[in-house]
Amino acid sequence: MSRSRRSRLKRMVVLFLIFFVPTSVVFYTVVRDRVLSAVAEPVRQGSEHSKQVALAVNVDWGEEYIPAMLEVCRGSGAKLTFFLTGRWADLHPDLARRIKEEGHEIGNHGYGHPHPDHLSVEQNGADIIRAENAIFQATGCRPTLYAPPYGESGKAVLKAAENSGYTVVLWSLDTVDWKSRNRDAILERVRGRMHNGAILLMHPTEATAQALPDILSLLESKGLQPVTVSALIGRKTINDMNQNGIRF
Repeated sequence: MSRSRRSRLKRMVVLFLIFFVPTSVVFYTVVRDRVLSAVAEPVRQGSEHSKQVALAVNVDWGEEYIPAMLEVCRGSGAKLTFFLTGRWADLHPDLARRIKEEGHEIGNHGYGHPHPDHLSVEQNGADIIRAENAIFQATGCRPTLYAPPYGESGKAVLKAAENSGYTVVLWSLDTVDWKSRNRDAILERVRGRMHNGAILLMHPTEATAQALPDILSLLESKGLQPVTVSALIGRKTINDMNQNGIRF
């Protein structure tokens, strides 16, 4: 190859690197952002015209208080939605199974309770599916609802949940029972903020178990029916699987 041809080739390579590579990066970024922005928003409540309320219990600890909560629900007939972490289901399969067998809904709360907004789409997806598999091993069901830890719901979280076949669930009313573990404080917060179609966030604490009968009485006094999250938002729930663990 002549020196002039080599020189022209070098110039072409330089021009390619200068113009094509940055353009490709910009194109990739635009496409990625559009894909991420197209995902469904989290569900925070049901219809404001609904006379129903869902009680959502995020579970990564507090197993010592769950039996008391189940007894209250058994007496009242209320059905809750328990969002379990995978690691909790691994540690407490019998209690996870009891929750399901007593007619409550099971949701996915991730495996190790990470900060989802610090993870990529792929990392979030892996955490969600790992939790799903642990929950399936404990209960025989694969959830379709995902409550991200800490309520973090960035684009990567939403996309990962969508890719995994999940509806992301947050809340419209928070007991803040993880912080203020006082029965009266929980009741006061709930009493003044309860509304039609609310998703009430709870955790298994001693104060929550003590407050639960009064919360259910409050709902009854307002003509509100406690239902599962799926029932509130009109989603089908998958709590039973075939022998291969396939959703049907």
